[in-house]
Order: sequence, then C-alpha cells, then structure tokens
Amino acid sequence: MSDERTKMTIPGFDYQRVEVADGVSLNAAVGGTGSPIVLLHGFPQTHLIWRHVAAELATDHTVICPDLRGYGDSDKPLETDGTTYSKRTMATDIVRLAEALGHDRFALVGHDRGALVAFRAGLDHPDKITHLACLDVLPTLDMWDAMHGVNAAVAFHLYLMAQPPGLPEQLIAAAPDAFFSYFLDLWIKDPTAIPTDIRAAYLKASREAIPSIVADYRASAGIDIEHDREDLAAGNKLRMPVAVIQQDWGSALGFDAAALWSAWAPNLHHSTTTAGHFMAEESPAEITKTIRALTN
Repeated sequence: MSDERTKMTIPGFDYQRVEVADGVSLNAAVGGTGSPIVLLHGFPQTHLIWRHVAAELATDHTVICPDLRGYGDSDKPLETDGTTYSKRTMATDIVRLAEALGHDRFALVGHDRGALVAFRAGLDHPDKITHLACLDVLPTLDMWDAMHGVNAAVAFHLYLMAQPPGLPEQLIAAAPDAFFSYFLDLWIKDPTAIPTDIRAAYLKASREAIPSIVADYRASAGIDIEHDREDLAAGNKLRMPVAVIQQDWGSALGFDAAALWSAWAPNLHHSTTTAGHFMAEESPAEITKTIRALTN
C-alpha cells in the first residue's frame, strides 16, 4: 500500500484488515463506542466518503467503515463466476466483518453500490440488521425496470459494465481517470465537497480496481437480479425499520421511488434531498440526522 493511500484515513479511527472469506480480507476504519453502525461506500469511491458522517456518529456509536470487496484497500479476488461479486457474497462479507469485530447485530447504511449490498444484507440476514438506510439507489430489479428509452442514457455505465468480461475492462483501462472523473463531476452539485486529495485517492483506488469494479456491476445485471426476483416471488421483505434518502429521480425519469421502495420495506421512511449524489460528502449533517432518526 503506497504512502499516498496510507495518508488517506478518517482522523481518529483505527484501521484493521479482517478476513471475511478464504483469501479475502476487508480494510476497515473503526472508531467510537456504543451501538454499532456499519457504513458502506459506493462508486467510484472508498470508505472515505463517510469521513464527516462517521466522525459525528462516533460520538455515541461504534462506527465501522469498510472498503467493499473489490474496492479501495480491500482484497480484489478474481471474478470466477457471477457469485464472486454478487451482492449476496458482498453482504456476507459485511456480516462476517461485524461478527469478527464483536457485533452480532448492527445498523447498516449504504450509499450507491454499498446500498445495494446493504439491501441484500437486510433480506438475507434480517436477524443481524437492526436498522437499514439506503442512499440514492433503487433496488437492483427496480433500477433496471425504471430505465426506459433515451432517458436510460444517464446510466450508460450500467450497460457498459454489464457486458461479458473483456471489452468493458479494456475500454475503461484505456482512460481510467477520464472515465471515473466523469461520474465524480457529473453527480456532484458542490465540487468543493470532494477536495483535491480525496478526489486523487478515489481515482487512484479506482484505477487499481477496474476488473473488480466491472465485476461488481456485471453481477448486478445478472445474478443480483435473479436473487431479487426470487425474494419478490417468495414475498420476502425487509423486516427492520428502513430509511431511504435520494435525489428526486422519479420526477425526472417517470417513476414513483417511494412506492417502489415500499413494496420491499413495509416500515419505510422515504425522503428526497437537494444535495447531489455524493450526499454524505455534500450534506453530511443531513445524512447524519437521517441515520440518527432511524437508529435512535
């Protein structure tokens, strides 16, 4: 791990590498004391997205911020089949991480890709997840169904990374900083929320994780959909209190986000934000307040 990456930490947090599967360890920042909350980052970022929210929550919670499998300083196993980066596998990673740190039950918050992992953890491990918050996503099955016609162009990366191994990785690797910077620029309303050093850390981490990032997205165009369909057919729902906060995609793309989430989460608090996609960095006080309202 380079000196540049080592310097990019959440101040006051300790760092651990925890084995969660054979040959797979996660890098995790841990701080604070009290009831546990696990915070999961999204694309194209690392656990550093939580640096403001985590510091505030750590005043009365044990806060655990891992890099997801395939991201940041966590291990990046070779994609052998769809299960390697399925959200089911990644959710099991998080449950095992929490257990290894002494927490059999915990609140779970995810943003973007991390929210899809959190969603799957809530369905697969309802005895482990006390409260669930998902930031700026729809469940995988609903996400694909919501994309129609030319409006789907806003999610071109989903379709690119859904392709079989080879071409997506080659195209992204040809200009990685241009590719990942595109989303950092497009999805933010306040560019100052991601300082130069943090942005550089995100780009470096993403450059070094192209195959695993693509594999994560590829799983969401395959096996993750299968798992969602199985749960939908079985009537499996999120049993715990759920908070969802997101941009008002529905009005722009023509769907009712709250209704889609309500079908999965009977005990739901849904709200929208005026912040951009990277809301934990752009509006940390708002996100902290949402998490506290859910878990207190």
